[in-house]
Order: sequence, then C-alpha cells, then structure tokens
Amino acid sequence: MPASRSYDLRPSYQPVAGQVAAGWPAAVTALPHGPLVLSVDGPAALDWDALADGLAAAARSTGREVELLDVRDHYAPSAAERLTARPVPASDPFFTPLSEAGIRDLFDSVPRPRRPATDDGMTVVFGPGASLCGPDVLWYADLPKRHAEAAVAKGELPVGVNLGRPGEPGDLVRLFYTDWPVLDRHRDAIAGRVERWIDAQDTAAPASLDGTALRGTLAHLARGPVRTRPYFNSTPWGGRWAASELGFTPQAGNTALGYELIAPEAGVLVGEADGAQVEVPFQLLCVLHPEDMLGEEVHRRFGTSFPIRFDYLDTMGGGNLSLHCHPRERYMREVFGWPYTQHETYYVTASEPGARVLLGLTEHADPDVMRRQVEDAIADGAPMPVEDHVQAHPATVGQLFMIPAGTPHASGAGNLVLEVSATPYLYSLRFYDWLRKDAAGASRPLPYEHGFANLDTARRGEDVTKDLVQQPRTLRAGEGWREEVIGALPEMFYAVHRLVLAPDAGIADDTAGRFHILNVASGRGAVIETGDGRTHSLAFAETLTVPAAVGPYRIRALGSDEVHVVKALVVEA
Repeated sequence: MPASRSYDLRPSYQPVAGQVAAGWPAAVTALPHGPLVLSVDGPAALDWDALADGLAAAARSTGREVELLDVRDHYAPSAAERLTARPVPASDPFFTPLSEAGIRDLFDSVPRPRRPATDDGMTVVFGPGASLCGPDVLWYADLPKRHAEAAVAKGELPVGVNLGRPGEPGDLVRLFYTDWPVLDRHRDAIAGRVERWIDAQDTAAPASLDGTALRGTLAHLARGPVRTRPYFNSTPWGGRWAASELGFTPQAGNTALGYELIAPEAGVLVGEADGAQVEVPFQLLCVLHPEDMLGEEVHRRFGTSFPIRFDYLDTMGGGNLSLHCHPRERYMREVFGWPYTQHETYYVTASEPGARVLLGLTEHADPDVMRRQVEDAIADGAPMPVEDHVQAHPATVGQLFMIPAGTPHASGAGNLVLEVSATPYLYSLRFYDWLRKDAAGASRPLPYEHGFANLDTARRGEDVTKDLVQQPRTLRAGEGWREEVIGALPEMFYAVHRLVLAPDAGIADDTAGRFHILNVASGRGAVIETGDGRTHSLAFAETLTVPAAVGPYRIRALGSDEVHVVKALVVEA
C-alpha cells in the first residue's frame, strides 16, 4: 500500500500516445512540409505579439518564409460592444449577465489569409478567432485564467487583456462576464480539431502536446480519478493557513481563496513531474467526454457544465468574510444568465478557539432595519450590528453548514472552511464588509440591492439551526468504517457525505453513473483503487474527482489516525 505523503502543489499525469514538447523548435518541426496556413487561436490575455515573434523565429530558423497576420487588426470597430450582454439594470456597476455572443461577432468580415506561393512559405494567423480563417493546421495557445486574476490582484491588469479591446486597459468585470463565457464556448467548440495544444505561460519557451496525444490523454483521464492543479488567491480578509501548512507562497501576504476544483478555471497538468508540462483546462474533459465524466443523467441536466466545486476559504490569522448571499434560482437565470444557482456549504476543516460562522436570520431580524443600517455603513461609515440580524454559530471542526441561495452568511475570522458548493462563483451579493478599505483607501463595492432582492426572509431563528446546521446521519457502516450524510436539503441538487475510516480500514463505493468528489478533511490520507487497476493517493486537504465512468472503487485509509473523507455527489438530476 502507498505510504501517506504531504500535499502535492503540482499533481501531474503522463500523456497518452505522445509526449510533451518543450520550446518552439520542437513544435515547428512537427508541421507538415509545403505551403501552409497555420492558425493559432487562444484567449485575449496572452501576449500575442511575443508568441507570434517566438513562433516565427523558430520557423524561419528551419528555412521557412513566414508572413504574420494578426486577426485583432481585423476586428470590427464595434466588436467589444457586440459581445457585451445588456446589464440588468442598465446602471448596475457590479455585474452583467453572462454574454451569449460568439467569437464571430468580433468581425464584420473574417480575414482570409493569402496562401504562400512557395513550398517553404507559411502564413501564421494568430489571435482570438484565428481558427475562423480557414487554416490548414489549427493550434490553440492557452494561458490559465489565474494569470489574469493575479494581474488584477496586483493592480496590473494589462492593456489588451479584454476581448475586442486590444489597445485599452483591462477590466475585471468584462473579463469575468463577457470574455470568459465567449472564449470558453469558442475553445470548447474547436477542441476536437486542435492539432497542437500550447501552454503559453512562457511565450519564449512554451510546452505543447499534439492533438492526438491531447485527446488520447483526456479520454484516459475521463475514466479514472483525476486531481486538478491547486492555487490560492489573496484578498483583504485572507489568512495564512495554506502558506504555513501546505507550502503555498502567498501572492499578496495571504492565502484566502484556495482553488481546489472550480471547473471553469481548473487545469490538469500533463507531463513529467520534473520536466515539460502542459496545463489543460479541466473543462475539456467534460466537453469531450461528458457522459464519462458527469454521467448520463447529470449530463442531461447540466450539459457540459461540471456542477460542483471545492475550494478553501482561509481566514486563519485573517478577518471575517463579507456578509453576503447568493442569487436564487429564478433571479440567477433571468438576471445573470446562469442556468442553475449558487447553493453553498461550509465544512469546517480547522478553526481557532472562539471562531464562528455567521448563517441565517435571527428570529426577530427586520430586513427594513437591516437595509437602513447597510446604507448608513456605506454613506457614513457607521458600524453595522451584524448579529442583530444574522446568527453566529460555533465553528466546530467537522461541522457542515448548509447555505442555500438567498441565505445571509459569512465565515468568521480564524477558520479554514472547505466550501462544497454549486459551480457558479461570480455572484456574491454583499451587504456589509466590516468597513474595510483596500490598499488605495477605497471601500469594497457592496451590491446590496441585489442582496435584498434575493434575501430569504422565511427561514429564520430555530429553523436555521434545524435545517442548515445538520447532525450526521449514518447511511451505511461496516467494520472500521461508516458513511454519513452530513448535509442534504430538498432545494439543493447535491448532497455532502463523510466517509469515516479507522486506521488501515477500507470502504467500497460506486459512482453508480454519477461523479463523486473526494477531499481528505482529517487524517494523513487515503488511496483510491479502481476496478481497472488504477490507484491514486490523496493526502490531507487534497481534492479528487472520481468520474462517473469509474463505477465501483475502493478507498483505503493511510497512516495511524482515523481518516475523514468528505464526498459530494449530485442527488437530483
């Protein structure tokens, strides 16, 4: 049996039927001979000029004549406006609905590159939308989304990061709600015919994987346990638990938000652990192999959207999260454009003495009084007596708090919370942020009108404790193990279970046609064994997806301590 190990910051998987190529020369030498039109598509956030220069230099070193065509020079003057969904209301400074536009909307007329006249000629068409230009060979150059987000955190969002605005400063709201939906749909649509996937985190020396190896690797990963590359973002309320316990280097002094598995941003590393690696979007597993990953019934309801996310909220040594709620189903669909809503749960993995979770209205909470106090805090800086309105619960390690849409909540200071939630994550409707200021002395934006439009005023008082602070219920048990239901509600499409294993004990499980997500919440770790002979170790704090196609599998505890594994699954599809 594998020995327990520490948290892996860079989990990776071997490619199937190929290997990762390092640098532009290795990619260029694989191109076919003769006159060629090569399109390199990808997101707007890339340094496209540097990429084109590096690619062209490598091609010219082999004797090719290279002509460059930047599709961004051919965008329509109104391209950016065409992509933007109509804000609701029109003056909303916080959110826009998700854009439903297509990449073709960037153009009045898609450019048609001139075919080279000589056998050693090559025209390289590059930029978002380059695949529309009728190429002989299609490549995709990718930059993980966290790079643009990190630039935002540093106040360095570069010029040209937004789609259709190559000469303008970057805008975060547009990035989230316009660019990413448009670009993700485009990437997903062409993924099946991409002939080389390029990881362009280093445009001077990118790593790449040819299309056959890419799709073979994804097909293999979609049928076995897989872990995405984790990372942490910093925020004003963040703590330092992940820095001290897991070895992360904070971007801005803390490790507030831990992205264990948030499908729209998650990536899977492919390649040698000590060599060249390509980061491939986790979402491609769902796009190319939806029934293997999600299961038939889940795919039928959610399409290719992976509907559950796991992330950490680290306030150990930090501050309280803002008091907020999330949109209810109809509001989320009609106002913001997401087909399902942002139900959440908090699982307390660690906490300091006296730490609390704020959740649910008090018995006598008055929304009108609460609104006036929110407005006074914004206008006059008057502190809001939060606990007059929202209940405070002890942050007991191992407790799960249910947070259906519309429920006011916040993790307090001194917690490490594992957030097991529906995948939507961009719509936090904040009421109050403890009068915090950012580095520039500005208050955080508070979209409280959206918050009050979604506030659930029916569940309050004792009903909050009864419904949302549930006690474990044993689902099944055997020698040295048991499976508990620790959170389930009729209005939430997923449930959270906990597997409790004695040292060296094992438990048999079965996806039964629906994916599982596992996280080691206590103990040294576990090993997952599948019916086709695969094994995957999982250390404390790590998260693993078990695709629907896995079927029967077994979990064995590692180490000399009891192991707790949090498991989430869709229960209503």
